[in-house]
Amino acid sequence: MEATRLLSSRSAFRSSSACLNSQSRVLKYGTFQRYLHGGRAQYAVPVNHPNVPGPPPQPPSVAVGQPEDTTARKQKQAELLRRGQALKVDPAKPTSALRKRFWKEVSVKEVEDGLQVLLDTRPVRTASKEILTLPHSKRGLATAIALEWDQLVSAQQALKQHYIPITSLTSRAVDVRVADSQGNTKVREEIVKMMMRYLSTDTLLCWEPGNSNNDRAGMNSGYTGQGQAPTESLRARQAAVAEPIIAHLKSHVFPGAEIEPILDEDSIMPKSQPEMTQQIIKGWLHGLPPFELAALERGVLATKSLLIAVRLLVEWSQSFKHLQDEKTSQGSKFGIAQAAEASTVEVTWQTGMWGEVEDTHDVEKEDLARQLGSVVLLVS
Repeated sequence: MEATRLLSSRSAFRSSSACLNSQSRVLKYGTFQRYLHGGRAQYAVPVNHPNVPGPPPQPPSVAVGQPEDTTARKQKQAELLRRGQALKVDPAKPTSALRKRFWKEVSVKEVEDGLQVLLDTRPVRTASKEILTLPHSKRGLATAIALEWDQLVSAQQALKQHYIPITSLTSRAVDVRVADSQGNTKVREEIVKMMMRYLSTDTLLCWEPGNSNNDRAGMNSGYTGQGQAPTESLRARQAAVAEPIIAHLKSHVFPGAEIEPILDEDSIMPKSQPEMTQQIIKGWLHGLPPFELAALERGVLATKSLLIAVRLLVEWSQSFKHLQDEKTSQGSKFGIAQAAEASTVEVTWQTGMWGEVEDTHDVEKEDLARQLGSVVLLVS
C-alpha cells in the first residue's frame, strides 16, 4: 500500500515538473517573461448581513391635499426665490439708486463765472467733482449738454460716456482749464505729446505709392467689380484732397513750416517731418486755450490726423477769427463733411470700387460725423 502511494506521488511530481519545464521553455524563448504561480485562489469570505428586528418600512405615498394648498406652496416658493435673487449683489448691474432718474427738470443757469447746467437745483459736475461751468459765449454748448441730460432715463446712463459725449468732451476741457489755473502742466503736456505722435503717421500725409497694385487694379479697363472703376489713381486723389489743406496751414497757421508727404512714390517707409516743422507745430499746440485743446484732441482721435483736426479747428474756433476768411463763409467753409472726406479718402476710393459693407461703413461714417460735430460745437 505504501509502495503504491509512493509511486503515484512520484508520477504526479514528474508530470508537474514536465509541465513547469514546458512553460519555462515557452517563457524563455518568448518576447516577454512572466512569473506564474500555481497557488490556490483565495476568495473573499462572505459576511452575514446584520439582522434588523421589526417589519420593513412602508413605501412612500403621494400626499393628497387640496388644490389651494398646492397653489399656496408654489407661491411661497416663488416668493422665497425672488427674495434670494434680491439679496445677491451683482457688480455689473446698478443699485436701486442708479436705476431711476433722480432729477425732473434740466435747465441752463447763468452765474457770475459763466453758464451752468442744473439738474433741478444740482449743477452738473465733471468726473473730478468740479462744477461744469462754461463761458458766457457758449450758450449753444450749454443747451446741447442740457439736452443730453434731459434724454437720460436713469442715473446709470450718466456713467457711460457714449450716452453723454458732449458732456464728456466739455468735462475734458474744464479739467484742462483747472489744471492750467493750478500750475499743473502735466495734463497739457500729455495731450500735446499724444497729438505729435499722430503727426508722424498723419492720415492726410500717408499717400499710396505711385506704382501700387491698388492703382493698377482700379485703373484696369477690364474691371468687373461691384462699383465703378475709378478715373484717377488713389495717390492722385489723396494729393488732390491734401494739398489745399496743407497750403492753407502753411500760409495761415504754421508760417515757415515745411509739411511734406510721409510716403514717397516709390517707398513704403515713412519719413519724419523736418525738425523745424515739429517745433513750430508743438509750440502752437502748447499755446491753445483749454477748450480748443480738448476739441483738437477729439478731432485727432476721430480722424487719425493732426492736420485735418487743426484745419477744422481754426475754421470754427472763436479764438481764430482773425484766420477765418469772411469771403468764403457763405458756402465753401471747411466743415464736418470736408474733414470727414479728407480723413477717409482711401476708404471712399475702395468702397467706390468694391462696394460698402452694410452696418459697417455707413455706421463708421455717421459716427465720424458725430465726433467732428462735437468738435465744432465745443469751439464755436
